Amino acid sequence: MDTYYYDEAIDTSSSSSIKFDFRTFLVTVGLVAVGLISIYSATYESGASAIFTSQLVFAIAGVITMIAIAFLPERWVRLSVYPLYGMGMLLLVAVLIIGTARYGQKNWIIIGPISIQPSELAKFSTLMMASLFVSREGRDLGNWRDLGIMIGIVLLPLPLIMLEPDAGSATVYAAMLLGIALWAGADLFLMFAIVAPAAVAIASLFGATQMYIAMGAVLLCMLLFRRSVWVTALGFSLSLILGFSTPIIYQHLPQHQRLRIDVLLDPTKDPRGAGYHVIQSLLAVGSGGLQGKGFLKGTLTQLRYIPEQWTDFIYCVPTEEFGFLGGMLVIVLLCALVWFAVDTASHLRNKFESTICFGIATIFLYHAAVNIGMAIGLVPVMGIPLPFLSKGGSSLLLNMSMVGLLLNFYRFRTDHRRTSSLELNR
Repeated sequence: MDTYYYDEAIDTSSSSSIKFDFRTFLVTVGLVAVGLISIYSATYESGASAIFTSQLVFAIAGVITMIAIAFLPERWVRLSVYPLYGMGMLLLVAVLIIGTARYGQKNWIIIGPISIQPSELAKFSTLMMASLFVSREGRDLGNWRDLGIMIGIVLLPLPLIMLEPDAGSATVYAAMLLGIALWAGADLFLMFAIVAPAAVAIASLFGATQMYIAMGAVLLCMLLFRRSVWVTALGFSLSLILGFSTPIIYQHLPQHQRLRIDVLLDPTKDPRGAGYHVIQSLLAVGSGGLQGKGFLKGTLTQLRYIPEQWTDFIYCVPTEEFGFLGGMLVIVLLCALVWFAVDTASHLRNKFESTICFGIATIFLYHAAVNIGMAIGLVPVMGIPLPFLSKGGSSLLLNMSMVGLLLNFYRFRTDHRRTSSLELNR
């Protein structure tokens, strides 16, 4: 039988019935309410009221699911890990065979009136599986073997997701991997050496000056780790190679692929084509001013200048109709939810529960940062929904299920803050 890591034996029998995380519950309900209001407004003049009705039904089902999970025995949560991970992998295979294509991606399974997006369940189950692995006694992500197995668990679904193809969902797994690895004790220098080359490569697309600045920043950060000269040189060489090779690779790409990259960096280069969504989104966000134009009075959203504005660009609705204040309310609620998840993780002595909580915080933070970044032109459009706001029954149910786990694990939090592996590495 597998054994799992506990910082200290704790008695949860007396506390599980009286502790309830009202702060996380209320923030979640607030986000769902803002999402329903935004979707109602986004579909008001489009004749797509069925979208709002469907989201409302899933919201009610999500609240019930969230509360049910909040009071599940912790043992049941552990027992569900392997079945959920296996089911997630099977559904990812099934969607490639019997799935329905939408917007060029075959990532939906439709059974009657029910639509299932397997990548959402796979994301949830992968987080639980990776957390279960790192919680086993004797696991050390400072060890290359254990780190490699954990990376394999997280990246196993990626080939199937890329076959759909759904590059946006794939990036979520990469973010989740970094979050779990850092919290569970992976070497910080190694994780930085993996991420830094990507940052340098992106900077090189903006010009040589930006590339050299990024390289200088990477080298300075690596020197601060105070590793041996050879280890630092090896780590920096990866950034160096990718930084100089990216512009060369770009120049040898076909014209249409270079145009796609150009539009990602500057949407105005194709304002009527690939850059249209971002430009209209920027106009909607900027036109709201401080207090907005009023509920159901958003010019760009009501006239549907932003296609499918109830999904990837839902952030435009509250910002145009309620202005800067509405946009900030969404950001504050999302940041509060992330903070509460991290706070719960830091007060749990059970490593399995603690890692799941931090992983959930990472997923919510990444989704929010990328989606809002897309809406204001800071991040390439990659089809990542805004948690609790974007239309999507599968996404909403899985997000509320993750909040259910936060509420469940909160019952076992202690008054003393747990020292994370991340802090021990500092």
